Amino acid sequence: MRAIMLTGIEKMEIREVPEPVVAGATDVKIKMKVVGVCGSDIHYFLNGRIGSQIVDFPFTLGHEGAGEVVETGTGVTGLLPGDRIAIEPAMPCMECDQCNAGRPHTCHKLRFLGCPGQAEGCLSEYIVMPESSCFRIPENMSYDEAVISEPLAIGVYTVRQAMPVQGLKAGVLGFGPIGMSVMLAAISGGAEKVYVTDRIGRRTAMALENGAVWAGNPDRDNVTGEILDIEPGGLDVIFECCGSQEAMDQAVDLLKPGGKILIVGIPEFDHWAFSADKLRRKEISLVNIRRQNHALQQTLDMLSSGRINVQPMVTHRFPLERTDDAFKLVACYRDGVMKAMIDVL
Repeated sequence: MRAIMLTGIEKMEIREVPEPVVAGATDVKIKMKVVGVCGSDIHYFLNGRIGSQIVDFPFTLGHEGAGEVVETGTGVTGLLPGDRIAIEPAMPCMECDQCNAGRPHTCHKLRFLGCPGQAEGCLSEYIVMPESSCFRIPENMSYDEAVISEPLAIGVYTVRQAMPVQGLKAGVLGFGPIGMSVMLAAISGGAEKVYVTDRIGRRTAMALENGAVWAGNPDRDNVTGEILDIEPGGLDVIFECCGSQEAMDQAVDLLKPGGKILIVGIPEFDHWAFSADKLRRKEISLVNIRRQNHALQQTLDMLSSGRINVQPMVTHRFPLERTDDAFKLVACYRDGVMKAMIDVL
């Protein structure tokens, strides 16, 4: 079968690799249909690493995927060949203390699609996943929506960690696919107002088109001054979604006393810096977000019911053969890209 492999920094190739087989009782073989390009994929593409997770080339990326079941193991009870599914890329052990504490997303033995040292990704024609990572989707849901359920679930989980958001005034700093997912989840959860920042004009426009009350560009606008002119008391919660020290500094200044920062973005550096005086005097809480936890089915239900519309997020699509072009587009933020999709089969 064909797979797209990262063979070096900013180098991708189509290669013929062995087709995976159903070996375990709960294995599900999936014919991949659509894969989304994620910001974490771009970190590996540009840098070959995210923190301690270092790529051993060649390696197949991709963890946002949807497809069709083609074969199941003897112990699979909830899926049949032909079922259309969204894929949860995390494969926890379900035995360690974290899993037993209801935290499978921080499992000590976690395997995650497209994560170096854990599991090859889904940018290939077929993959095999455990049944627990396969979620059947209804007929009214597109494969694109099923793909986006993965990043959207991060948004849903993030907002859950900020609960209650009903009536709150929130800031989303960084409006890529994760930032958009957080904003949509916050609005769905009842946030009164959402303020957004991003360096790409098309993205700030998209934020306003999809529910933000204000959107600004930190390269052009005094975002802290302008938001505080509108909200002199400050914001209740900030979702940092771009992994930027500048955004973090803005978050501290934008929050009212007792406010909360949820750190969702993945920085390319090793250490955040904070004003100890401001954090202490404002009694600001910091919460780190690690992917999602028990939010995917809820997210699929929200999509199926029409409670959240993610169709505007898909801005570009490519055939499997042009995956390299898709990654370069996203890496350079060209052409107003928000979410690029790869059509596999």
